[in-house]
Amino acid sequence: MWKGPAVAAPVWSVDPRTGKQREQVAVEATAQEVDAAVRAAHEVRGSLADRAVRAAFLRGAADALEAARDGLVETADAETALGPVRLTGELARTCYQLRAFADIVDEGAFLDVVIDHPDDTATPPVPDLRRYKVPLGVVAVYSASNFPFAFSVAGGDTASALAAGCPVVVKAHPDHPGLSELVAKVLRRAAREQGLPDAVVGLVHGFEAGLELIRHPLVAAAGFTGSVKGGRALFDAAAARPVPIPFHGELGSLNPVVVTEAAAAERAEAIGAGLAGSMTLGVGQFCVKPGLVLVPSGAAGDGLVKSLTDAVSDTDAGVLLDHRMRDNFLTGIAERTHLPDVESPVTPGAGGEHTVSAGFLTVPAEKLADGGEHDVLLEECFGPVTVVARYDDEAQARAVLSRLPGNLTATVHLSTEEAEGQGRGAELLAELTPLAGRVLVNGWPTGVAVAPAQHHGGPYPATTSTSTSVGGTAIERWLRPVVYQNAPQALLPPELRDDNPLGLPRRFDGRLER
Repeated sequence: MWKGPAVAAPVWSVDPRTGKQREQVAVEATAQEVDAAVRAAHEVRGSLADRAVRAAFLRGAADALEAARDGLVETADAETALGPVRLTGELARTCYQLRAFADIVDEGAFLDVVIDHPDDTATPPVPDLRRYKVPLGVVAVYSASNFPFAFSVAGGDTASALAAGCPVVVKAHPDHPGLSELVAKVLRRAAREQGLPDAVVGLVHGFEAGLELIRHPLVAAAGFTGSVKGGRALFDAAAARPVPIPFHGELGSLNPVVVTEAAAAERAEAIGAGLAGSMTLGVGQFCVKPGLVLVPSGAAGDGLVKSLTDAVSDTDAGVLLDHRMRDNFLTGIAERTHLPDVESPVTPGAGGEHTVSAGFLTVPAEKLADGGEHDVLLEECFGPVTVVARYDDEAQARAVLSRLPGNLTATVHLSTEEAEGQGRGAELLAELTPLAGRVLVNGWPTGVAVAPAQHHGGPYPATTSTSTSVGGTAIERWLRPVVYQNAPQALLPPELRDDNPLGLPRRFDGRLER
């Protein structure tokens, strides 16, 4: 087992616009330091038992992040080059998310309280049964590169875990270590203001520290957002432990789009422009970027491709999150453009020494239907590029869809008549539903609303579980059900007593009480 470096390696903040180190912000955690962080979190898990305190902590954290906004956004921009406008909006989303989970904690429905009194007339007889959910324990959170606020130290995994009553130990992403340190300090200060110990939010740096974290026997579950390769390695490590743990990972997604011939004929220009905006948003670094678009052959499809060409050609070059991602993007583009029958109306690639330019590729759909060297076009390429597959008929489009792995999203663009129930609209939705966790009609997948009905997940490799990482039901990942049978009232937790002293919504002898 790894025991940490002989000399602690420094963690530097790096400017992606120049590739130069800015300042040392931390050191990589040793195995002993990871152990100390996890044990400290485990020892204070009882401090989060009071729901009112948890809710106040989440709201206080949101207030504190807003108060520190200017400094946080400045640091985030220096480390990610995502821009103050985008980052300010992302921080606002993060604060909204924290407050939304505080509301969920106050309401209490997430506990799923169910009480059944004895029934000797049932077959078989029913004893006194009382069921609710309890927190799993320490949650390991692996920060994402492309969302330094919303999917990182104070992001959805952390917010939902704390809401469930679980302390967290966050593995900081190396692309924004300075911001991670600042956000962790804000959260700990908010915790202290509610009488909670600092250890409810731990933070470690380093690749090896991330491995130590997933292997630690006191870590009860993990949340991850990142690459297929990295996520799968952690997923396998979580399963290979002497006691396996739930691993909720978001790994990769192509986010296919199908444009019907009627939709292309009706509004080719608008669809092309909308696609350009979605695939280049954030320099193509969104997990729900449309990476494969099925467009009909013929005049209607030609109009869409022309619109896309015009819009993408007007897109400025941008900076990716780090130079490793830039190198991977350029390598991926070269691999794809060298394939036979692949054309690039607007060639993506290097926009400068530190930037990349947006573009898109076209390929006959038949090349994707049968397997072979063109299969690389069915893999996610992180950055401002999409693949437009031109199909000749519905059977050809269906053949391509049948070869796709799981995705976060799938989108269909229909004509007005098709959207009203005429044609293949319903059939197409049925074909896309097995592929993704969110199915869109006449829209674009970029932009994931934080709402109770949201689902941000999908079949593997989009995610490693059936859960969501966005929306109120994300809290369910960090809870497990427990039932008490024939337990005396005096011994029951207050959530399960007949008189309902906490005023919780519950199902009582088959009746829903609010």
